[in-house]
Amino acid sequence: MGIAVGSGLLAPRTVLAAWPKDAFKATSVDDALNALVGQSQLEGSDKIEIKAPDIAENGAVVPISVETSIDGVESISIIAEKNNTPLTSAYVMSPRAEGFVATRIKMSETSSVIAVVKAGGTLHSTGKEVKVTIGGCGG
Repeated sequence: MGIAVGSGLLAPRTVLAAWPKDAFKATSVDDALNALVGQSQLEGSDKIEIKAPDIAENGAVVPISVETSIDGVESISIIAEKNNTPLTSAYVMSPRAEGFVATRIKMSETSSVIAVVKAGGTLHSTGKEVKVTIGGCGG
């Protein structure tokens, strides 16, 4: 994104206008999803794989990857259910992109990590329990 802004392809004002501020400030999973994609009805899917450690020794840096074989992926979001602000990341996908993201998230405590894939107007999801032993991020 920095390269696109630096080259003039994106203006900082345009990038900030697209930032889903209310979704990242939401304090519940439903409120975050409603602010992000306009709905919170999740449909479980076995076509989504979330990779995360069973035990995260440092809650400030938890590696997560999400991969899906669902066609027509519009977005992928990652939620740490028990965080004060549960939405940790959200990615809008290009129609030609593969359904894959990898990142590191912060977790305040042991919680379900939920991967939400929007495709065809439907929210598909799967989750995994991640135990945080020490060093939770506090929010």
